[in-house]
Amino acid sequence: MTEPLPHPNCYWVEPGRLLAGEYPWHGSSPTALERLEEYLDLGVDCFVDLTTEADGLEPYDDLLLEEAESRGVEVEYERFPIPDVSVPERPGDMAAILDHIDRRLAEGRRVYVHCWGGVGRTGTVVGCYLVRRGASGEDALARLEDLWSTVSSAKREYFPQSPQTHQQEELVRLWTEPE
Repeated sequence: MTEPLPHPNCYWVEPGRLLAGEYPWHGSSPTALERLEEYLDLGVDCFVDLTTEADGLEPYDDLLLEEAESRGVEVEYERFPIPDVSVPERPGDMAAILDHIDRRLAEGRRVYVHCWGGVGRTGTVVGCYLVRRGASGEDALARLEDLWSTVSSAKREYFPQSPQTHQQEELVRLWTEPE
């Protein structure tokens, strides 16, 4: 059986453990709270946000924590800001993101990693995660292509690939752990 998704613009990197996609909160939408509830309904209890304040997105962390508390569940939110269509400034920054994800997965948490569109920054982190797990950079990019093929066709029409930029692809292709 396929693990359910909260919406069509995300994908399971590791079913039931690591989910990746777009920003989970659309505050102007009448269904915005329902979207957050869908993540919680699936047991997602760790949110890794790759956006920056410069993205101009409405924060959702307070509402997420409030909704989780009303359900009696513990949820963690952590931001690791990466500028849009870019990569982390230092190799240690990517390692810190991956370390955080690894720790939370080892604790048995269900992790959702996202940026704004779920394309560039998210794909870059997922690609480096796959390399850390033993894939070559090329194999990680091929796996990302397969994962990306499962998101909505409307999303793929606008963003045909993930990661989004050559710089992001190169980081995945050449990723090694910092010394």
